[in-house]
Amino acid sequence: MPQRRSHQFVASGPQRARSSLDPRRTSQKPKERNLWNWLEPRRGEAGETRKSEVKLVRPGPSLLSGTVEFITIAQLRQTTNETPSEAFFYAQIQDRSEKTTKSGSPYLELTLADATSNFTLKVWSNHSQFTELSELPSGASIRAEGNWSQNQYGIDGKNWRLRPLNESETEDFLRGDPATARKQQEAWDHIITACAALKDPRLLALANKFLEDFGERFRRAAAARRNHHARRGGLIEHVSQMMRTASAISSAYPDLNEDLLLSGVLFHDCGKLWENNYPEAGFAQNINLHGEMMGHIPLGIELVNKLWRDLLESPLSSSWGTLDPPSDLVRLHLLHLIASHHGTREFGSPTLPSTPEAFALHYIDNLDAKYEMLAMAYEANNELAPGILARQFPLPANPITPLRSFD
Repeated sequence: MPQRRSHQFVASGPQRARSSLDPRRTSQKPKERNLWNWLEPRRGEAGETRKSEVKLVRPGPSLLSGTVEFITIAQLRQTTNETPSEAFFYAQIQDRSEKTTKSGSPYLELTLADATSNFTLKVWSNHSQFTELSELPSGASIRAEGNWSQNQYGIDGKNWRLRPLNESETEDFLRGDPATARKQQEAWDHIITACAALKDPRLLALANKFLEDFGERFRRAAAARRNHHARRGGLIEHVSQMMRTASAISSAYPDLNEDLLLSGVLFHDCGKLWENNYPEAGFAQNINLHGEMMGHIPLGIELVNKLWRDLLESPLSSSWGTLDPPSDLVRLHLLHLIASHHGTREFGSPTLPSTPEAFALHYIDNLDAKYEMLAMAYEANNELAPGILARQFPLPANPITPLRSFD
């Protein structure tokens, strides 16, 4: 099974009419957000430190005997079989439902989720924690430890116990498993480095304001709901890799406006901060009216327009009137990249790519999404025949094991 290659990170006017969604038209109550305030950063999101140290999971004492291995739910699903193995994992209770067997005995179904996957755990009425777990609310973060196996119905547990996570464990859990936390920290650092290297002062100011106002929300968002990078923090992984590809393509095609292309990468999916948003303490995407009724492309255009208007009202824009190309043309080209990045109207773009950077962005986006789907198929390793793996939707065909590079 091929390994994913690692990458070296290289530092590479007048008052406008306000949008109907501009939060300055409405009042905001503490901790209760009006639907029209979606473009305003939450308290605590703006101005936060953009680089933070990666914390690794602290296992803590075992509830069972001896040393117990920490594992993610995805790893649990990949490694367990009919023979039970002892392990523990952190999870969040996404859903808790009370049900009854055919004989009339009550039982619980708990949907447990982490950053990698989820599964349903049945709690029978004779379990020692049945009463305790009956009162546990959805959204609670827990440590699950026991003997885990897998059968035709999914993951099953024996001799298991759950306990709430303490504060430090919860912080570690929300960052994901150590490998994911490290990967996403590297992705975030690369985005910061790439944005800091932008030469156009307007695009640099726009990127900085976006990262300062919405950075924490950006770090939580997924790139999709199912097909690729569909996990908490998946969007920054997607954007970071696209930025590396954009820089490489700009070297091969030097006539491309690299600043514009990198900015297009940064903002192309910024509407997914609402469409594919995760709560500050959770692993279930928040389905909301703005994401469902508008979609991420119109939301992204609205966000960029608002950030641009805010910058026009700040001292940062005092010299923009003399810059070439004209500032409003720069904004229009960036909006075109957001609007056209799906490539066709059939796939949701209101307009078609019409500039070199728009075509480049569309194919860079598509390439990274398809590469991630292939990586998921290779990781699942569901072999139908020698060298032929089960199709990973929406790939058009069954993936084939790739040819190794010549040594």
